[in-house]
Amino acid sequence: MDKFSTLSTQSTPNKASHWQFIYLIILMISLISPVNAQAPLDAKNTKPILIFGVVPQQSAIQLAKLWPPILAALSENANYQLQFATAPDIPTFEQRLKDGQYDIAYMNPYHYVVFHEAPGYQALAREKDKKLKGLLVVRKDSPIKSLTELAGKTLAFPAPAAFAASVLPRAHLKQGNIDVQVKYVGSHDSVYLAVLQGLVDAGGGVQRTFNNLTDAQKQQLNVLWQSPTYTPHAIATHPRVTKAQRQQLLEQLMALSTTPQGQALLQSVDFSSFVAAEDKDWDDVRELKLGTLTKPLEEK
Repeated sequence: MDKFSTLSTQSTPNKASHWQFIYLIILMISLISPVNAQAPLDAKNTKPILIFGVVPQQSAIQLAKLWPPILAALSENANYQLQFATAPDIPTFEQRLKDGQYDIAYMNPYHYVVFHEAPGYQALAREKDKKLKGLLVVRKDSPIKSLTELAGKTLAFPAPAAFAASVLPRAHLKQGNIDVQVKYVGSHDSVYLAVLQGLVDAGGGVQRTFNNLTDAQKQQLNVLWQSPTYTPHAIATHPRVTKAQRQQLLEQLMALSTTPQGQALLQSVDFSSFVAAEDKDWDDVRELKLGTLTKPLEEK
């Protein structure tokens, strides 16, 4: 499934608004493999650029609308400039994490556990009082009412190593000896779309991206299953990011929830607030001992 299939092909630059045009430019830049940062922004501005990678749970165009205003707020009065980046799909995002192309990244818990080992991403922050929960959804008019009825059916997942939206539900199905046909479709948005359009029988997601669906879409879906809860996504930094930059970014992240403007930015991505994180916060994921069930980059 083409993750860009929902983008309009009828709009033209001369009809698009100024901001729509800027977002499209940001999107095109974000899909280019990012360069390692720590370089001057330009001749007049010597603030180093830090590339901030965001896992593509949603479409790249949607992320390019939501995240740049947040990064602009985090860059204000800072000694760095955050630059938004994502990837066309989750496996590509994983490869870029493996290659250390992002200075800072918002990544799922399993990604953090794997890429903390190499190339050595270090936890900086996570959502406060938040736990990650995986979901399996079906159409509201589907005859499927239990997990056992998924046997032999076709299920959509974002990517092999999408932790709560793929790893957890697939592990649970495997433990129950429920064999299904799997399709990887690139993003959470594409999963929900495939289920809504009847292209698959069910699909995996998480509560946050499910909440971001329109009311009309949510009314057409039923949550068939929910996973236990785990430590949520990490904001983590590459070892090349300095201690001073980490400290300033952490302070900026935690300060977002203290102003009405910051709260509005957080709400736009269904966040409430951030707290400082430690590597041990993700020991609950390590305890799963997922082994080779879904190793990033080994299963495409």
